[in-house]
Amino acid sequence: MIWENSSYLLFILVLPVIYAGYWWYRRHQVQKRSDYFDDRLITQLRKNYWKTGDKIRLFSLLTAGFFFIIALAGPKIGTEVREIQRRGLNMMVALDLSRSMNAEDVNPSRLSKAKFELNRLINRLQGDRIGLLVFTDEAFVQVPFTTDYSAFRVLMDIANTDQMPTSGTNFNAAMERAIESFQSIERRDNAANVLLFVADGENHGPDYRPAMQQLIEMGVSIFTVGIGTPEGGPIPIYNRNGQLTGYHRDSQGNTVTTRLGSETMRDIARAANGEYYEIRAGSDNIEPFFSRLDELERGEFSSQEFADYKNQYQVLLLLGIVFFLVTLFFPDSKPERDLIRQRLRK
Repeated sequence: MIWENSSYLLFILVLPVIYAGYWWYRRHQVQKRSDYFDDRLITQLRKNYWKTGDKIRLFSLLTAGFFFIIALAGPKIGTEVREIQRRGLNMMVALDLSRSMNAEDVNPSRLSKAKFELNRLINRLQGDRIGLLVFTDEAFVQVPFTTDYSAFRVLMDIANTDQMPTSGTNFNAAMERAIESFQSIERRDNAANVLLFVADGENHGPDYRPAMQQLIEMGVSIFTVGIGTPEGGPIPIYNRNGQLTGYHRDSQGNTVTTRLGSETMRDIARAANGEYYEIRAGSDNIEPFFSRLDELERGEFSSQEFADYKNQYQVLLLLGIVFFLVTLFFPDSKPERDLIRQRLRK
């Protein structure tokens, strides 16, 4: 059981206070009558008073209050599993996590800017399945295809260049992992399959074209996002405290400069029925990709989801009303009691 407004349950503590106040008031009234009248007169004045009826009305009032408070708190009991039809496409994001993505020729860095744009993309999705694979010289699926955008966002945000066991950039490894991911999902003939390739274009791996051709034959469109500038920049090294300690150097001790390889990214998009987008500055974005994504065809997906808990306040509210009506109309005098008895016997 869960509660819609559990804070209202604190009002239950008021009920004992009401009972104590009533008990004190009755004792105070008895004491006052004893001070001003003798016992015979009191007995004569209260001969029609029905003590049991008075207790029943008090009990009904407190019980009605109890049910009203519980109903106000909104108890929810029980769930149901139902099948929900969703329309969407399948999109796998391949994110380059090589060290060159730490370059700051794009503000604040290539990787930070890529994550920012992907977060904007997530905010626009409705029903589409999205996954994330990260790659350097090797490729791993960080997030399998999902419609849980919050989980995707969390796992994408923690992705960084230090998590990868190897350095370098291998487009072929990323594409082979994408093939496995698209093969693992339930296929819908009319749902578009999209691979969004986000990298700086520097490929140090084997020929990726056979893997790319297999993706094309599977009906996957590849859109590429190149992040960086033609002039490039050094790759900074920070310590654990976030302080700059230097820049990456080659075996001869020279500072490594990483540059955007736009031609490679253009060729991939051109061959795979996609488009190429470029981010050279912090103000650039992939807004045109959002518009293109809206044009792609969606398919229907079936997914099992737990529906919300069922609210049970209605029964409690009805019980509260019943007991409140008893409080209003139940007799507390003997003549009224006897009259009701007579009517019930007829």
